[in-house]
Amino acid sequence: MFVLTNNVSAAQKAIATLLATALVMWSIGYFAIAEAANVTSFSDLITDSAPGAAADHTITFTTPTGISAGETITVTFEAGFDFTNGPVAFGDMDLSIAAADQTLAAAPAGATWGAVVAGQVVTFTSGSGTASPGDIIEIQIGTNAASGVNQIVNPSSPTGGNQSYEIDIAGTMTDIGHTRIVILDTVLVTAQVNTTFDFTVYDNGTGEDVNGETTTITTSSTTIPFGTLSALSPEIGSQDLTVSTNAINGFVVTVETDQSLLSSTGADIDNFKDDVIAAPAAWESPSVGISILDEKTWGHWGLTSEDSDLNGDEFGANLWAGVTSTPRQVFSHNGPADGVTVDKGSTTVGYQVEISALQEAGDDYSTTLTYIATPTF
Repeated sequence: MFVLTNNVSAAQKAIATLLATALVMWSIGYFAIAEAANVTSFSDLITDSAPGAAADHTITFTTPTGISAGETITVTFEAGFDFTNGPVAFGDMDLSIAAADQTLAAAPAGATWGAVVAGQVVTFTSGSGTASPGDIIEIQIGTNAASGVNQIVNPSSPTGGNQSYEIDIAGTMTDIGHTRIVILDTVLVTAQVNTTFDFTVYDNGTGEDVNGETTTITTSSTTIPFGTLSALSPEIGSQDLTVSTNAINGFVVTVETDQSLLSSTGADIDNFKDDVIAAPAAWESPSVGISILDEKTWGHWGLTSEDSDLNGDEFGANLWAGVTSTPRQVFSHNGPADGVTVDKGSTTVGYQVEISALQEAGDDYSTTLTYIATPTF
């Protein structure tokens, strides 16, 4: 009879025990590997989602694990985004951790963080910067960065009018993440607004103020009846003008005459003052500078406007000018008007006449005023 001796060493016994244990654990379903955590609240806010548009990006995520010194964060944009507009570089980026701005440089040496662009990937490398678990990381790329000049250009031809593109967060840090943004064809919105323009002349009675003087006659919307004139006794009338329009550049109202204030005898009451066309001036009686040899000094009439925005307030306080066959601006505004607001939708225009004892007799002095209101759309 033979006896077979089998000597098993202690090391062999240990290996066998481990193998047996592993087989048992596998058989009951126990399995584990080291795995990166997903970042939370991951988003990319862009300023323009139109195809081919240059846009700023604000990338925000929360790190559940944190970031250690020397680790990297990579932001990978799907193919189609163009970083060559400028090109985009570290100077077009800002990085903040837990609302604290980080110092960026082109390389990590000597800096808290370094940033570099290579193709579709932006890499932030920690020199000494860290992030704690739960910190919010914000990355700004474009003109939204403090010294940003260049922007990332969106993909130019999304399929079917719109397309989503993936943006990945990874690096040597533990955490990873994925989000998407949509590049969407622009929407053309059209509308039409019909033009509107209404111009109205209103009458005024006696005792009304007009640019520092008081009216002495009652006008209508179509007449200014000065009546029978007495030497050195001025008569004053006024009319209110209103404009309602949606003209973007406003309007101008002018007034002109078809002739002098003329009698059938050929006599006329000249324009203020002495029939000399000049800038508006304070009213003077025809007794000032009157000459029996110059009929132009015997009487005159003129106009004033309360529109203080008109040509730098050229009519000021109680300034007057002649009324001639050359159109003269009496009212204007540089935008839409409501027919009510003073200097923008309404004003008052005054007319004054005064004669001396030398003014020729006549019972039919007349002229026709024409207001012309012109909108600028």
